[in-house]
Amino acid sequence: MVEKIIQVAFYDTKAYDKPSFEQYGGQNGIRFRFFETKLNEDTAALAEGCDAVCVFVNDDVSSAVIDKLYEYGVRLIALRSAGYNNVDVRAAFGKIHVVHVPAYSPYAVAEHAAALLLTSVRRIHKAYNRTREFNFSLAGLTGFDLHGKTVGVVGTGKIGRIFIDICRGFGMKVVAYDLFQADGVDYVSLDTLFAESDVISLHCPLTDDTKHIINAKTIEKMKKGVVLINTSRGALIDAEALLNGIRSRKIGAACLDVYEEEADIFFEDRSGHIMDDELLSRLISMPNVIVTSHQAFLTEEALNNIADTTVNNIISYFKNDGVCDNELCYRCGNIEKCRNDRKERCF
Repeated sequence: MVEKIIQVAFYDTKAYDKPSFEQYGGQNGIRFRFFETKLNEDTAALAEGCDAVCVFVNDDVSSAVIDKLYEYGVRLIALRSAGYNNVDVRAAFGKIHVVHVPAYSPYAVAEHAAALLLTSVRRIHKAYNRTREFNFSLAGLTGFDLHGKTVGVVGTGKIGRIFIDICRGFGMKVVAYDLFQADGVDYVSLDTLFAESDVISLHCPLTDDTKHIINAKTIEKMKKGVVLINTSRGALIDAEALLNGIRSRKIGAACLDVYEEEADIFFEDRSGHIMDDELLSRLISMPNVIVTSHQAFLTEEALNNIADTTVNNIISYFKNDGVCDNELCYRCGNIEKCRNDRKERCF
């Protein structure tokens, strides 16, 4: 147990966050201050007097926000997510340490990707809506077998490899692309993956190199009727190019759990409001597009793992003289964390 109570400002709180974080925090001497508002320049002051902040994927952790947090005495930014493209890690260097949750439940995300794929190709969502109105017609519900089809997986980290296992269970041929290759996977060039795949699923982080990896030029290289799945980061896909690809019938279907401009839209009930994002509105209106609101991670197992790992990250940092295995480093070139020994750590 930690003798000193560690104060943590918890931003963008949802009802499903509290139980697990209160449980693990209470067991380890951490007091969370839960705020429904997102972190930004205006709300950073809520963290004054706190030792750390806990943030999620749509919080603003830019350079200006980091400077304010530092002024208020915050010394740790604890992400309760794997992705960290919303954090200016370079600006945090020398001021505030940044930790994340590299893996919470890769099964949750991989299984959601598979659920989206099956829902799309077997028209489950359309059948569900029909039968609720006692319409039992099968017209327009013809799908296709996954067995024997080729799936291209971009990114073969833990989630990507689990998705590969699921696809192999369906009898699909798997090709993959990743800068860091794993054993037992058939790797090809991106161009080959685009040209050969009936289904393409994205499981890579968002970096300068992967932003808009799906764009007008790459879509042209794909098979006619390809199914695209994205449960990773919205900006991996140029949404305008995606819409054009759907309209031209090049893209047969799109399954999206993330969207490039989701920050002010997802995780909130906007059913009583006019949607200002016309591009998202047009995508949702397409009969061959399925959009879920960044829920791939949302399982009981994942929520418990996220809380457990985040609390351990905080405890590790404050007990081990600022050292945590899940700290992010912008210098060493490793996208996950600096794996050098403590004397040579870059942060």
